[in-house]
Amino acid sequence: MPYRYFIELQFNGSKFHGWQIQQNARTVQEELNGKMSILLKHQVKSTGAGRTDTGVHARYFIAHFDFPENISDQLIRLTQKLNRFLPNDIYIRRIFPVAANSHARFDAISRTYKYYISTCKDVFREEYSWPIYQSLDLGIMQNASKLLLDYQDFTSFCKLHSDNIDGLCKLLSAEWSKEEHLLIFTITADRFLRNMVRALVGTLVMTGCKKLSISQLKKIITSRDRSQAGESAPAKGLFLHHIEYPYPL
Repeated sequence: MPYRYFIELQFNGSKFHGWQIQQNARTVQEELNGKMSILLKHQVKSTGAGRTDTGVHARYFIAHFDFPENISDQLIRLTQKLNRFLPNDIYIRRIFPVAANSHARFDAISRTYKYYISTCKDVFREEYSWPIYQSLDLGIMQNASKLLLDYQDFTSFCKLHSDNIDGLCKLLSAEWSKEEHLLIFTITADRFLRNMVRALVGTLVMTGCKKLSISQLKKIITSRDRSQAGESAPAKGLFLHHIEYPYPL
């Protein structure tokens, strides 16, 4: 039986077409598999906790891989070598052994994303937030976010023609906060549909600039029609922030 290992990493998604391997596109998974295969002299096929859209970042991401030998005593050195070998937009925080049946994707019980909006010009945040300089009513946006918790079907916020079996998600929390000139949307759920967080943010911003009422938002959610919701917020402001597992990592 092979040995299984978890990889805790983070990446800047600006120049990636997401996590998952795609033809003719640069992805995090492809970079990681390739470099690990070279260092371990064995073909590594990692499995990630989920997909990320093109341009989306991850402050916290988990993947796993199997290896035919026990390399637990080599993991610190492997991590150091990987960080020297990988491009600067991927950082391996640690690699550690787990039970053979542990799974980076299927064992995850919740995922948390944060989206950043900058309300004034900030040359240091331009690449990692959505600049909106018009007035936004944070109170209305907060009420709209609370409304989301009353629903489970988010088909209206799912990318068209995606491969999701259904639009059901169990939202655990959704709220806005403010830090100086940044507005931060934090959302936690058991799963997310493709493009869901960005579509939600784009629609919630419409409520904040009073182009969309709470009653209209209710109709959008129940319509199960993506064309009724707002445009997706830019990918550059979205970060996968945390993934929770039923066991300590």
